[in-house]
Amino acid sequence: MKWIRAADTALLRREGTGPTLVLLHGIGSNAESWRPMVSALPHDADVVAWWAPGYGDSRPVRPERPTPADYAARLAQVLDGLSLDRVALVGHSLGCLFAGAFALAHPDRVAALALLSPALGYGVAPGAALPPGVQARIDDLAELGPRAFAAKRAGRLVHRPESLPAVREAMSAVNLPGYAQAVHALGAGDLLRDAKRLPPALVACGEFDAITPPSNACALHAALPASTLHIVPEAGHALPQDQPGAVAALLAGMLAHV
Repeated sequence: MKWIRAADTALLRREGTGPTLVLLHGIGSNAESWRPMVSALPHDADVVAWWAPGYGDSRPVRPERPTPADYAARLAQVLDGLSLDRVALVGHSLGCLFAGAFALAHPDRVAALALLSPALGYGVAPGAALPPGVQARIDDLAELGPRAFAAKRAGRLVHRPESLPAVREAMSAVNLPGYAQAVHALGAGDLLRDAKRLPPALVACGEFDAITPPSNACALHAALPASTLHIVPEAGHALPQDQPGAVAALLAGMLAHV
């Protein structure tokens, strides 16, 4: 995979002749977090993974307290910059809210949709305060700094101990302005509310996910029309890192129908 840019957004790209798979990471991750899973995909898969706005070298979105729709608007600009009209879209955790918002705004551009370890959002009204547990994410990062923040939180994301170093390293790379915006987008999102208007989707969750537990995935599966549900054994919230081969197999099956 090579580093590129489009619409002021940093991306990893592995060019291939097959359908394009666009990967949207979670709140404590980045594009690099997808590498093990991408390595397990079919060699012809065309893959784009972004550093979300406000992460790495990607320009933040404009509103101080954005919604998932603001990230979806940036994604549309990224795809325009890459001349990609129609893609298979994959979100992980918070990335599911962004993927869902994009699918609502641009249904004709989504050839397939996968929602991994789905964060459902909190449905916070514009201008309202975040729930205390959600606000604590911002407060902890401000108080502890990125590395201590990652040391405190990363362990809950994994089931397999060998996944922890990479997950912790990715989380230690977050910065407060971009992370705070992402937390506000998490607060504003409501994936269950939007589910009835989404296209059919693949929904997957780790068996031991303590952050977005299997009950989240089951509720989303029930709300989504014509979705499929997969509970992946021996995996926690960091599903693409804990079980990259299993996730790659699910996505390869999805791509086979694009």
